Amino acid sequence: MKTTLIFVRHGFSVSNDQKYFTGNLDIPLTELGRLQAEKCAEYLKEFSVDYIYASDLSRAMDTAKPISEAFHMPVHPVPALREIQAGEWEGVKFTDLDLRYPQSYRIWRTDIGNAVCDGGESVQLFSERILKSTGEIAKRHTGKTVVIVTHATPIRVISTVADGLPIHRMAEIPWVSNASISIFEYEDGEYTLVKKDITEHLGDMKTALPKNV
Repeated sequence: MKTTLIFVRHGFSVSNDQKYFTGNLDIPLTELGRLQAEKCAEYLKEFSVDYIYASDLSRAMDTAKPISEAFHMPVHPVPALREIQAGEWEGVKFTDLDLRYPQSYRIWRTDIGNAVCDGGESVQLFSERILKSTGEIAKRHTGKTVVIVTHATPIRVISTVADGLPIHRMAEIPWVSNASISIFEYEDGEYTLVKKDITEHLGDMKTALPKNV
């Protein structure tokens, strides 16, 4: 039996606005990000949602809040749904990462599936964490529709495996936008893409695709 997984990328955050690598830093949404979150909740009203999960970082939890209010159900925070642990890169401007970590950061930008954050996670290990946590959620709620509010790189992981690619080829899969919605079906350990990077609900609130996270 298929489980429908609706992934929502968090709204526009302070770090998105100031262009530094966020990783596991707990950074809030901007006012625009909060408005984007409300638009997500409005869009999702057309679905019959059974459960809501989110990364426990505030930018994800705050994006999930209006969805929770729309469906009158709690958000279940899951630390394993957090963005990649980026170690020494966290809080560093993207322009400075190019200067401080030219080799490892170049791999992130051009060959992300084989990247390792200095002092943090490799994309391979991070992907295993994400696939394990989302798989557990899907199996726990077989046949249901589950909203999962998370971050850019986790959704890129799911998109990669749904496209039948190994993680080391993740560079072939594009990022999704802030407050975008991506729908997958999960059955017997397999992810199938239904529709990715939905942004029609955002109108002129849509922000540019990320180059990083």
